Amino acid sequence: MDDWTQTLTAGPLLGIAAAAIALLLVLIIRFHLHAFPTLVLVSLLTAFATGIPAGAIVDTMTDSFAGTLGSVALLVGFGAMLGKLVEHSGGAQVLAERMVSLFGEARAPFALGIASLIMGFPIFFDAGLIVMLPIIFAVAKRLGGPVLLYALPAAVAFSVMHVFVPPHPGPVTATELYGANLGLVLLVGILIAFPMWYLSGYLWGRFAASRFDFKLEVSLFGGRDDDKIENPPSVGTVIALLLLPLALIFLNTGLDFARAAGVADSEATWFQFLSSLGETPIALLISVLVAIYVLGSRRGEGGSALEKIVDSSLGPICSVILITGAGGMFGGVLQASGIGDALSDSMSDLGMPVIVAAYLVAVVMRLAQGSATVALVTAAGLMAPAVASGDFSAMQVVAITLATAAGSVFAGHVNDSGFWLVGRLLGMDVKTTLMTWTVQQALESVVGFALACIVYLIF
Repeated sequence: MDDWTQTLTAGPLLGIAAAAIALLLVLIIRFHLHAFPTLVLVSLLTAFATGIPAGAIVDTMTDSFAGTLGSVALLVGFGAMLGKLVEHSGGAQVLAERMVSLFGEARAPFALGIASLIMGFPIFFDAGLIVMLPIIFAVAKRLGGPVLLYALPAAVAFSVMHVFVPPHPGPVTATELYGANLGLVLLVGILIAFPMWYLSGYLWGRFAASRFDFKLEVSLFGGRDDDKIENPPSVGTVIALLLLPLALIFLNTGLDFARAAGVADSEATWFQFLSSLGETPIALLISVLVAIYVLGSRRGEGGSALEKIVDSSLGPICSVILITGAGGMFGGVLQASGIGDALSDSMSDLGMPVIVAAYLVAVVMRLAQGSATVALVTAAGLMAPAVASGDFSAMQVVAITLATAAGSVFAGHVNDSGFWLVGRLLGMDVKTTLMTWTVQQALESVVGFALACIVYLIF
């Protein structure tokens, strides 16, 4: 692959990408083929059609599949274990009851979203959603409303924080590439996060739930009969267990923020040790081990019974992990084929205002290869020379950074592993996921770009 150069121009590559996505949707929605083999098949056909050398096709597919699974499998696996322990012990039910009593039934979706915004500051999108799911499902079960009413505000909160607010890797890297002030990006990102979430998450969640009002049947964690729950943990214990991975991950992201700000030495032994403890898979592993003791052994669960409880959490997520990995494979093939690079190169030469061009280049990258982080970093790298050569104020550079972030989240669809993760975790088919999550991501992008433009024009 290192010696291979794509000879197709942007037009044919765009046609191949569009045909691949259309074929994928037809096979899954019209002919009801399972998403996992369908994604693998379409990835293979796309690789052949775009001219990737035959000898490199399998390696390209498996590398992108493994790259996605390397993070997703550990996060979803440990997250499901933690969720199962919280659910089985009665902790999710206890916390759901307390939330409903404090905020009321009508404000439960709003409360879940605000809690997720706070949790989303240091924790990655997929890890945060996994940790919150047992609470979301418990509230949905307790109130009997549509799952999307409670799940979408929370999921969107994690998406907003992950894409727009440092110390998440995408906005931090884009900030460095553009030479923006990291503190200003953090401040403005936090200020625009709430209106962005409220419009594209909370209000959209209420609307989507009214159109797709399916209720929770069997959650990711299996569920259990409430009457059989004895000696449930206290609310404080459950909150502490949910905050444990949050605190550990915050340690990692806080250190990375300090490194980017130039106040910490990343080569120091203490920095590397503490940073490794806060890596998301390790943080979740530590949390699972603590939960096994606190919610299992300490409450009298026997060794074999506790092992079965933990083991039972893995079966329901097998399909989620494989489909998410295959979605990453499809995005990886599109990226390796050069589709995104060809389109973004064409977009960057259109002679439009820099903030608009940065947004559109990120949109193209997002639609072409799926990953929001890759789209944000790539678009920032392409547009950085134009920003450096322009006469922009510090706040205008911040606005361009956030506009690029807005473009990177636009309309996540079948080539995005997050699309499959959200859809499968919430029990939605592909058509419903497109009509709810994909539309939401487009709304989030447009609202974020509008807010960035306001900042650009004012300052």
